[in-house]
Parts: sequence; C-alpha cells; structure tokens
Amino acid sequence: MDIKINIVPKLFALFVGVTVACTPLVNERANETASAADSLLVEEEKEPAFTRDRIVIEKELAYDQYTLDDTYPYRDTTRMVQWETIRDRLFFLDSIQQEPAVWGVVQNYKNLNGEAPLIRKWHRDEYKLVADDWGVARYQSVPLYAVYDRDTAERYLRDGSLVKIIEQDSTAFTRVETVWIGGEWLVPNKYLKVIGDTVSFHHTVVVDRENQNIITLEKVDSVWYARSINPATTGLHQPPYGHATPIGMFVIQEKKPKMIYLKDGSSALGGFAPHASRFTNGAYLHGVPVNAPRTSQIEYSQTLGTTPRSHMCVRNATSHAKFIYDWAPTLASIVFVIE
Repeated sequence: MDIKINIVPKLFALFVGVTVACTPLVNERANETASAADSLLVEEEKEPAFTRDRIVIEKELAYDQYTLDDTYPYRDTTRMVQWETIRDRLFFLDSIQQEPAVWGVVQNYKNLNGEAPLIRKWHRDEYKLVADDWGVARYQSVPLYAVYDRDTAERYLRDGSLVKIIEQDSTAFTRVETVWIGGEWLVPNKYLKVIGDTVSFHHTVVVDRENQNIITLEKVDSVWYARSINPATTGLHQPPYGHATPIGMFVIQEKKPKMIYLKDGSSALGGFAPHASRFTNGAYLHGVPVNAPRTSQIEYSQTLGTTPRSHMCVRNATSHAKFIYDWAPTLASIVFVIE
C-alpha cells in the first residue's frame, strides 16, 4: 500500500522596497504598496483546501490474526483490499467533519418507532415488501419528506443512516441533511436520535462485498491506521429470508454480547451470534454463528472470506468480532459497505 507524504509549501516573506520622498503623493503610494503586500501575505496564509491526497493510511494492527495481504488468491482468481476505495470513503468522512455540526442517526429497528407511512411512489419488491425506487424497503426504514411538503413522504432512508441536523423546532419534524444520499429533508422527530456536536468519527469499519473482507481503521492525529484486515462473509440476496448487506454508510447503534436468531419462518430458536454490533436494520458485525442446541462459541469457519451466505449480517472470526465489539464506540463509529 502506498503511503503518501504531503509537503506543504513554505510561505516566503514578501519584501517591497519603497522610496520615500517629501511629497504626500509618494507617501500615499508607499502606504498603498505596503497594504497590497500585506493583503497578498494574508491570501497566501489561507488554509489549503482539504483534498483526497491528504488522506494518509498506514498499517498498525491492533488485531493480527487471520490478516490478509493486499492481494491474495481465491480459487482461480485474485482478491484484494480496495485501499483506493477505502481512501475515498475516509476522504468523504473527513470532509464532512471539516466544519462543526450537530449529528444524528435515524432509527427504526423492527419498526419500534412506528411503521413508516406510504411514500408518494412505491412498489413491492422481491420480498413482497413496500419499497421505494432506490430499493429501500418501508420495513425498518424512516420516511423522508420534502422541505416544502409535510403531507406525503418522498422516499425511505435506511435505519442507521447518519444525518446532519440543520434545524430543530417545536414541531413534529426536524430538518436534516442526509449525509450519504445527499439533500435536505424533513424527518419526523420520533425516528431521529440526536448524537450531538461533540462526537468525532475516528473509528471506521469498511466491509467489502465483492472481495468478502473487512478492514477496521482508526484516526490518530492526521493518520488513519489500519487496525485489522480480515476475511468476512456478507449477506446473500435470497428471498424470502436472505438479504444482501446494503451498500452505504451507517452508524454502529448498539451492541449485544449474544444476538439471538430464530429458524427461518419459525419462532423456534435457531442459535446465537457472539459479539454483535448492529449498524442497520437487523445487520450486525458478529462472530461465527452457533446453531442450537450447541452453546459454546466457534472461533473460525472456513467459509469466511468466500461467498455471501448470511441473512444480512457480516460474519467474522469470533475473536475479530470481539475486537470490533470492544474497540468501536457506539454512536461514534461508522460502517461503510462497499463493492
């Protein structure tokens, strides 16, 4: 992986020679010249624009088991860690934090905050769920209203999405900027959890659906350090029960030492997944699933890093899931899902 060293040009003093004569006109011109020189210095001292090449990534692992190389063989092909795509996501994350902001996360896990209303234009997807034109299902999602229309919602936003709060008032709505999909919208207050203006997002997890790997990164000062580089498996699009892990940007919202799951289409206990960190809907970063009646944890599965196979979650080696569980602070860590 390339490590970029950024050199900021030094500012050189500007000397302006002024010949002083006894006439007021010459003195005025001298003052004008000095003033112009001072203005030029102020312009040169402006903070340089924040650009992608200022994102520095270095490897400094805090978890060093099952570590992947930058490129590695898989069956008859080669897989890779997409460092340049990761750099893009880190640049995006740093860019949105250049100015102070009040942050929030939208929440509606299992429709606990109420089923979202029907939007203006909807259809039924392969799962027979109401969905919008962007493939976001009504179930577990949050309605977005145009700022000029509080009567009918326009689209849905996935649970766990990060928003920037623009304006709060005493009404039932908050005006927000949706960070990942862009634009300003109104969100009903019951779906919004305010994180505040003091949080800094310095812990990031990047899940790669194409290469079936997971990278954790932590920002210290101006450097992003890769803390782990591991195999994982993501969700499989397989109606009616299996869902692909959705592409996007999400906040880690809650953690469970054991995430209990049921058998498909049944209320019977299916088993548990250890060290689970939830980021959107029912999608968790967790360890190797343990099917009932077994009760002891399983450290590793040979299926990790192969093909999508979960219901939406991201499976890890159990010790790696424990590392994420302990390392990533709730409501202050970002999960990017890429492809």
